[in-house]
Amino acid sequence: MYEAVHAHPDGESTVARLAKTAADYGFEGVVVRNHSSARAEYDADRIAEEYGIDVVEGVEIRADSPERASGSIGNFRRSHTILAVEGGSNALNRFAVEQPKVDVLADPMAGGDVNHVLAKAAVENGVRLEFSLAPVLRRSGGRRVRAVKAFRKLREIVDYYDAPYVVSADPRSHLELRAPRELRALGDPLGVDGEWIAAGLREWGRLAERNRRVQSDSFIEPGVERGRYEKER
Repeated sequence: MYEAVHAHPDGESTVARLAKTAADYGFEGVVVRNHSSARAEYDADRIAEEYGIDVVEGVEIRADSPERASGSIGNFRRSHTILAVEGGSNALNRFAVEQPKVDVLADPMAGGDVNHVLAKAAVENGVRLEFSLAPVLRRSGGRRVRAVKAFRKLREIVDYYDAPYVVSADPRSHLELRAPRELRALGDPLGVDGEWIAAGLREWGRLAERNRRVQSDSFIEPGVERGRYEKER
């Protein structure tokens, strides 16, 4: 299972500190999902080797309009293994799920909504809808109740249309990391079973594996890879 994190300067802890804690908690990998305006400086290979955990270089695009998001997608797609767009207005949410180059629509219920149109577009373009556990873990009272309701609404839509999804606690500090078993235990109050949450955590790793293969020199197109003796064109 993988966790998707915000590291310094987007969060409070360094990539190395987050990776060490995640490894101690039993995660197989971390996706560094800093916003495009707060990129972290780190050596993913060195950290991975030191702590025995996969470190995936990602980016989360924050934009106030689809036009600005479009430009950022072009700038960051080739240089990052996982590309997410931060959910915002309904217009931005719809734009994100219509882009095959986008891997994840991050926390779409935070500032907007998801309906059947967006779910169908996410299925068609392979855009994962994120279930953020952050408000459930770190809010209280009425704000937590509203977060649970939003989670359940999104889950009903995702399940009905069999839309792809990821799950994250969205930690911004190593102190906000929670072990996979703790995240699975949130299933009961959220109305899902633990395996459903675990599948969403594993999906980050599947995305990373797929995208690394696509970005490798051997990949030509889906189902076709360059063999040992095939010359590049």
